[in-house]
Amino acid sequence: MASVKEESEDVKIEGEFRVKHEDTEEQTDLMPLKEESQELNEMEEKNQYVKSHDFITADKSSSYSQTHKTQTRNLKVQMSVYTGEKPFICEQCGKSFRRKQSLQIHLKIHSGEKLFICPQCGQRFTLKKTLSAHMRVHTGEKPYSCQQCGKSFPRKGNLKIHMRIHTGEKPYPCQHCGKSFSVKGNLKNHLQVHSGEKPFMCSQCGKSFLQNRQLEVHMRVHTGERLFICSQCVKSFKQKKELDAHMKIHTGEKPHTCKLCGKSYKIKGHLTIHMRVHTGEKPFVCDHCGKSFRYKESLNHHMRIHSGEKCFICHLCGMSFPDRNHLENHAKIHAGEKLFMCHHCGKSFKQRANLENHRRIHTGEKPYTCTQCGRSFTVKGHLEYHMRLHTGEKPFTCPNCGKSFTNKGNLKTHLRVHTGEKPYKCLQCENSFTYHTELKRHLQTHSGEKLLFSSA
Repeated sequence: MASVKEESEDVKIEGEFRVKHEDTEEQTDLMPLKEESQELNEMEEKNQYVKSHDFITADKSSSYSQTHKTQTRNLKVQMSVYTGEKPFICEQCGKSFRRKQSLQIHLKIHSGEKLFICPQCGQRFTLKKTLSAHMRVHTGEKPYSCQQCGKSFPRKGNLKIHMRIHTGEKPYPCQHCGKSFSVKGNLKNHLQVHSGEKPFMCSQCGKSFLQNRQLEVHMRVHTGERLFICSQCVKSFKQKKELDAHMKIHTGEKPHTCKLCGKSYKIKGHLTIHMRVHTGEKPFVCDHCGKSFRYKESLNHHMRIHSGEKCFICHLCGMSFPDRNHLENHAKIHAGEKLFMCHHCGKSFKQRANLENHRRIHTGEKPYTCTQCGRSFTVKGHLEYHMRLHTGEKPFTCPNCGKSFTNKGNLKTHLRVHTGEKPYKCLQCENSFTYHTELKRHLQTHSGEKLLFSSA
C-alpha cells in the first residue's frame, strides 16, 4: 500500500510538473511574439519620433541659422565701428557704407527717387525721416532744446552743432591755414577761398558764388522775389536772416553789445563791423589807389570815383549820384523834409546820421579817437580828415593843375582859381572875392563902417 501511495504521489507530482511545464512552454512560445510585437511598436514610435524630431529640428535649424546670420551681421557692423571698415561701396560716387541697407538708401540719391512727399508744400524727399524733420517747418515744432541757454531746434543734429558754441569745439581744421570750424560745411566753403573756386555761376549776370544757396539768394535780385514777409508790418525780404533782423525793430531787442563802449546792436554782424571803430581795422582796399575802408559799401562807393559812374539821377533837377543813399538824401532837399529832431534843442535834420552827430554836442561824447596822438573827435569824418595830418595823404587832386588837397572842401575852393568864380561879395561896394579871407581883409578898408558881406 505504501508503494501504491508513493506511486500515486509520483504520478500526481509528475502530472503537476507536466501541467506546469506545458504552461511554461506555452509561455515560452509566446515570448518571441510578444517581444516582436513590442519591437514593432517601439520601431513605429521611434519612426514617428524621428519624423517629428526631424521636422522640429529642421525648423529649429532654420530659426537658428537666421538668428546666427543676424547676430553675425550685427557683430560685423559693430566691429566695423571700431575698425572703420565700410565694405559696401557706391559704384557711382565711391562713397562707402557699413551696412548694405545704407548703401541701398544712398543709391536713391543717384536715381532721383523721392517717394516721400510733403502734403502741405509738395516737396519730395528720399528718406522718410527727412520728410518727418521737414514737417517741423510747417508745425513749428522744435523738440531739441539746449540745456544751457534754452534755445530750441527742429533737428537733433542742429542742437549738436549749436552745443559747440558753448563748448568752443571746432573739430574741422583747415589743412592749409590751420583755421578751425565747428561745422563741416563751413570748412568746405572755406577751402574754396584757398582754391579760388566759385562753382555756382549766375546765368543772367555771370557772377560766381562759393555756395549754391548764395546763388539762389542772388537770383532774387533778378526775379525780385521776396519770400519772407513780416507778420506785423507786411514788409517782405529776400532772405530769412533779413526778416529775423527786421523783427528786432518791432521787439526792440539788441542782444549784441560792444564790451568796450557798451553800444548794442540787433545783428551780430553789425557789432563785428562796429568793432573796427575801436581796432582801426580797414579790410577793404582799393586796387587802384590803395585806399582802405572799414566797410565794403564804402569801397564800392569809392570805386565810382575811379570809374566816374553816377547811375542814380534825381528826376527833379537831373543831378546824379554814385549811390542810392545819396540820391534819397538829396531828394529831401526838394521836399524840404526834416524827419529827425533833437529832443534837447528841437533842431531838425534830414538825415539820421546828422542828428547822431549833433547830439554829441549836448552829450560831449567824442567816440572817434586818433590811435597816434590820442585826440578825439565827435564826427568820424573829422577823425579821417585828422589822420591825413599823420599820413600826409592828399586824396583830392585838381584835374587842371594836379595840386592835391587833404579834404574835398579845399579842392572845391582851389578850383575857383581856374574857373574865376568869386562868390564872396561886399555889400558896400559890390566888389567880389575868390576867398572868404580876402573879403574880410577888404572890409577893413571901409573903416568905421559896419562890416557887411555876403556869399553868392
